Amino acid sequence: MSLPPARPPARPPAPTWVASLRHRSDLLREIRSRFDAAGFFEVQPPCLSGECVVDAYLDPISIAVEDLGLPVGDFSSSSGRLFLQTSPESAMKRMLVDGGPSIYSIGPVFRRGERGSRHNLEFTMLEWYEVGADASRSIERLADLARLTLRQDGVEVITYRDLFRRQLGVDPLDCELAELQKLVAAEDETLSRSIGPHRDGLLDVLMSVRIEPTLGHQCPTIVTRYPLTQAALAKRSSEDPDCAERFELFAAGVELANGYDELLDPDELVRRFEANNRIRQAAGREVIPMPSRFIEAMRRGLPPCSGVALGIDRLLMVRLGMNEIEDVLPLPIERA
Repeated sequence: MSLPPARPPARPPAPTWVASLRHRSDLLREIRSRFDAAGFFEVQPPCLSGECVVDAYLDPISIAVEDLGLPVGDFSSSSGRLFLQTSPESAMKRMLVDGGPSIYSIGPVFRRGERGSRHNLEFTMLEWYEVGADASRSIERLADLARLTLRQDGVEVITYRDLFRRQLGVDPLDCELAELQKLVAAEDETLSRSIGPHRDGLLDVLMSVRIEPTLGHQCPTIVTRYPLTQAALAKRSSEDPDCAERFELFAAGVELANGYDELLDPDELVRRFEANNRIRQAAGREVIPMPSRFIEAMRRGLPPCSGVALGIDRLLMVRLGMNEIEDVLPLPIERA
């Protein structure tokens, strides 16, 4: 008696990221079409540079100049290292100083030590700078992009102050420190004691633990006018001098984008970089060399502009209703 042919073993289901490949391609096409139609030029900033923006909390990955196989004298890096960029900000602003129009970039960026459900050491960032635009114009553009890519009809825009008042019943800038310490202690008393009387540290905990997970579930939320002490590279608000023209986009409890009405004062830029390095040093992080070419370009004059950085992988996660960045990455760092 002949036997029927053996059935091939069942093929295992395709990994989640395979299904997301088409969605990633569609998303990138939508984004490029939007910016191209608005008259932006797409640019490709270098991933590897002799300098890096000095951030208080982001750690760059570096490589020794001598490891490049090129004459060391060809490089002006004061540290003897090149940095994989945590953001294309420095290069893009140098392009604007040299006469570039409104530009955008979609490409890889790198952050040392970042790995988790929402982090991969290498990820894809959309960053754009609109010449002549202020914060309100870029907030409108960001809201339009959120509606398009997340298939939403509306976007909530709320100030940082009003958000804390609504969610926690306190004004984050004017309330007594004891009130903030009490709120943090309700989450983690040991953490509250370790932070001590440091308003921004307390606010960061409350934002990340109590507020951020609630944001953007009904529709995307853009939070505007962060405290001036959290300005990063944003200018001071003319309407609320205790705040900066910095804004962030949240959806499904996930931070997706960070934007500024860009700081134009080179001396203030240097002061903020120096302050960031003091924070790094106090936390035991390596001091980052001052980005001299970026600072020199700023002294020549950055044109008034507003800029936004948005994480493509997180955006795709939210668009597809996924919880792990690995679900939208073909090759996360462990398998790269």
